[in-house]
Order: sequence, then structure tokens, then C-alpha cells
Amino acid sequence: PHRTELYEDAPSACWPIIYSPDYNITFMGLEKLHPFDAGKWGKVINFLKEEKLIADDLIVQAREAADEDLLVVHSRRYLNKLKWSFVVATITEIPPVAFLPNFVVQRKVLKPLRTQTGGTIMAGKLAVERGWAINVGGGFHHCSSDKGGGFCAYADITLAIKFLFERVQGVSKATIIEFSA
Repeated sequence: PHRTELYEDAPSACWPIIYSPDYNITFMGLEKLHPFDAGKWGKVINFLKEEKLIADDLIVQAREAADEDLLVVHSRRYLNKLKWSFVVATITEIPPVAFLPNFVVQRKVLKPLRTQTGGTIMAGKLAVERGWAINVGGGFHHCSSDKGGGFCAYADITLAIKFLFERVQGVSKATIIEFSA
């Protein structure tokens, strides 16, 4: 397997809860054109902090999945398609995204999704090590190796499982239980 930052050890003082402020998607109000709340992850963490149930120093900081990480499941062809704003607009179901320069789409839409994907991969490893883990983001179950949709550009669940199979001895089976609401 390739070298990845996603499998570096998390601080032992942290709970196996993975999050990054980079999860939240905001850009000139475009995120409001979709019924999906693209800032819900930060709202969850802020609520938990306000209720004094968690603190920043207890959270594992998610890292962005690199192209090498994504290529474990995705084809190079698919990743290249994401360099077209029209393709990302179709996946996110936000038509005006098609008119943005792709460097903006990469930074404001896809980087948050890559960071959430990295968080899911990290959560898989932490769940095996510590018995449980939660990634506050991710769960992109509408994506496959060469096609995205339903606001899901990266197959984070499949990636997390493939990483476990390839990197963690004794892991050869996985069950996915999906709870969409």
C-alpha cells in the first residue's frame, strides 16, 4: 500500500471523534441552493461544545484525502472528470456551480468533501484500534468508483473499508449499515 497521512496515529488523549472546520461548505450563498445543509457538521460540533460535551482538544483533526488515497477506489479518469465544474455541479445538484472556475470548485466544494473522506478513512482505523469512532462528516453512499451523485463526489465508505482490508491485519469482512434521513 502507498504511504498515507490518513493512517498516522491520532493523539491518545483525543476521543475517536473526527472533524475539521474544513468540512463545512460555504461560498457566496451557493450552498443555500441545495436542500442539504452544507454546514451541518460545524453546527453539530458547536452544539456539543456549547453543551460542554466535547472540547477542541478532544477531537481528532481530519486530514484531506490525497489523490493517491482516492485512487485506491476511484479511477484516474473519474478524478480527472472532477476537474470540470459542470460535472461537480451535476454531482452536487447545484447548477450554478457549473459556471464557477474549477479552482474555486476544488477549494470550496471538493476540498471539504475530500477532507470528510479522509475523516471516514481515519475513523475506520480508529474504530478498530479503540472499539468505536465517529466521523462527524462523510457517509457519501451515492458515489461509486467512477460516478458521483446526490452530493457525494468520493466513495468514502468504500475507501475506508478498502484501507482496512489492505492495512489492518485480521480485517477481512465489513458490514455497512446506512441510516439516511
